[in-house]
Amino acid sequence: MTTSLAEAAASGATLRAFLHGLPGVDRVGADQRAATLGTRSIKTTAKAQAIDLAISMVDLTTLEGADTAGKVRAMCAKAVRPGGGAPQVAAVCVYPDLVAVAAGALRGSGVKVASVATAFPSGRSSLEVKVSDTALAVAAGADEIDMVIDRGAFLSGDYLKVFEQIVAVKAACGAAHLKVILETGELATYDNVRRASWLAMLAGADFIKTSTGKVSPAATLPVTMIMLEAVRDFRAATGRQVGVKPAGGIRTTKDAIKHLVLVNETAGDDWLTPEWFRLGASSLLNDLLMQRQKLATGRYAGPDYFTLDR
Repeated sequence: MTTSLAEAAASGATLRAFLHGLPGVDRVGADQRAATLGTRSIKTTAKAQAIDLAISMVDLTTLEGADTAGKVRAMCAKAVRPGGGAPQVAAVCVYPDLVAVAAGALRGSGVKVASVATAFPSGRSSLEVKVSDTALAVAAGADEIDMVIDRGAFLSGDYLKVFEQIVAVKAACGAAHLKVILETGELATYDNVRRASWLAMLAGADFIKTSTGKVSPAATLPVTMIMLEAVRDFRAATGRQVGVKPAGGIRTTKDAIKHLVLVNETAGDDWLTPEWFRLGASSLLNDLLMQRQKLATGRYAGPDYFTLDR
């Protein structure tokens, strides 16, 4: 398999042959497996540990047209000190024009600055624009780039175009990590999710990410499970570990814990760190903090106890 991986992107034909030669996904089986894992529950001390781990994996995100520098600074302050002794989050994710604001607010904190680029959320622009968008975000202080693929090219079978764009954007990232957004809600089949995952990893992705959060459905347990299987199998074949980031629709502590169980049971505990697994969310952090306080005190905080990220 290692030899075929090395040759997979030699041409459009070889890349197509490789991707279509991947094992098919049993949709019924995948749905049932994810549903079963989603029923697992953890209690007391283990739940408290899971909540803190989930907080440390959050990419606290604001991607609205009405975003302001003040909102980003407030979000950065919350990312560093969420409250109640909770750990800081993994990253703050913003549009490229607000990267410098986030970088200034987070300097020295250890919280990463992530930025969507490459014509987010559609991915429909020239390669030159995508590379320039990425380079500008990195120059402004982005530690991580969340790139969205051209789903039109992927769905029409132009896999080599998608591959070459990822390679070019990865080069423009320099030392910054690249998360490749598949927008799984538009990929139509689980087989396509598996193919897109492998395509992104072959092209050099450091992370594969489910969604932009602008398309429904966004992150679902079966899709995340298929992506976790892909990174597990990719590491077995190449020795290189790639992270996974579900994003969009993850709003509650119960949702977050379901994802942690999925990681542990599918890929293994090597992925149970912020270095290899992230949760892209805006409202999730507040629920995690409220559940954390409930475990510590026996009482829920009022709805206005924590800042609202809106």
